[in-house]
Amino acid sequence: MSEIAVKPNKAKRASFSFRQYAMIVALIILFILFTVMTKGSFIQTRNLSNLARQMAITGVLATGMAMVIVSGNIDLSVGTLLGFIGGIGAAGMVWWGWDMYTTIAVQLLLGLTVGLIQGSIIAYLRMPAFITTLGAQLIFRGATLGVIRGTTVAPLPKGYVYLGQAYVSMTLGWIFAVVAIGLLFYFMVNKRKSNMKYKFEVKSLSVDILKASFYSLLIIGFVWIMNNYKGIPLPVIIMLALSIIFTFVAEKITFGRSVYAIGGNREAAKYAGINVNRITIIVFMLSGLMSGVAGIIMSARLNAGAPQAGLNMETDAIAAAVIGGISMTGGIGRVSGALIGAVVMATLDNGMSMMNIQAFWQFIVKGAVLIIAVWFDISSKNKQK
Repeated sequence: MSEIAVKPNKAKRASFSFRQYAMIVALIILFILFTVMTKGSFIQTRNLSNLARQMAITGVLATGMAMVIVSGNIDLSVGTLLGFIGGIGAAGMVWWGWDMYTTIAVQLLLGLTVGLIQGSIIAYLRMPAFITTLGAQLIFRGATLGVIRGTTVAPLPKGYVYLGQAYVSMTLGWIFAVVAIGLLFYFMVNKRKSNMKYKFEVKSLSVDILKASFYSLLIIGFVWIMNNYKGIPLPVIIMLALSIIFTFVAEKITFGRSVYAIGGNREAAKYAGINVNRITIIVFMLSGLMSGVAGIIMSARLNAGAPQAGLNMETDAIAAAVIGGISMTGGIGRVSGALIGAVVMATLDNGMSMMNIQAFWQFIVKGAVLIIAVWFDISSKNKQK
């Protein structure tokens, strides 16, 4: 299988870049709007820290969802699976005498196992991913209520709660900034070399340096704002670390390129020698694993296993991926885009809550944003044709 066969063409790359930049501009507009409407309360460091913590869970789910959608599938079970895994962990530690490390291992293994089962059903039984994961969504909602008996299970051990409520020190925050900026320039150089190797268009060095410098300033600004409160929330560090790993997997190794190939043209991928079934199963296992991580973070943040945990979060994860430039038809998008989408969704939630907008309007606004994002995706593809 050649590299050229699975890399997106120039038009698709340009379209995706435009969407990413458009989302960044939209995000800036939202920040300005909510700052004005809340008379400056939105932009206070305490609220921004809370916003970052809120988006971490959505960001983790969107990271796994990005891979699923790129492969041409969908996973509607991530929200209820998150709640189920969090509930199992809470019940294990409070009622069944599990220690923290055993609990976390069980939670992650449970996420992988669920992904394995769902992926196998979709791959080998040819069940549509929509129906399979929709059924699983209902199963896990019921299982959560059954396991924790419809009650809130609390409190949880302090070491476990640390994963959802802790902040890293200011010094570690700045170390994180230096490492992130170093990786940013490293990936920029590698991308230029790769584009030159495969005869793709290479932007001028000054443009790439300017773009990397802009993102570096954003990283510095983010760390400075977080350090002005209590430091970077630990869930945000976990989310960013997973995002970097998934970005590397998606863009730098054969497995990731195979995912894009399957999403772009499933039959062509088969003829190219890609084991479509195996890749599909692994993609759903990764999505299940991310639900496990998100379940740990949410239950740790709440210091409890709750019956309603994860409710509707699959919608936020899908919306974050699509808003961030992942095409619902598969084969196009990047994990980093899903994180931008997660920030947009968390900003809408946080800003509208601060403005005391009624809950039904919040659902309406988020639904409208999702529809507009999908429409933009479809219209962009039609123009390319």
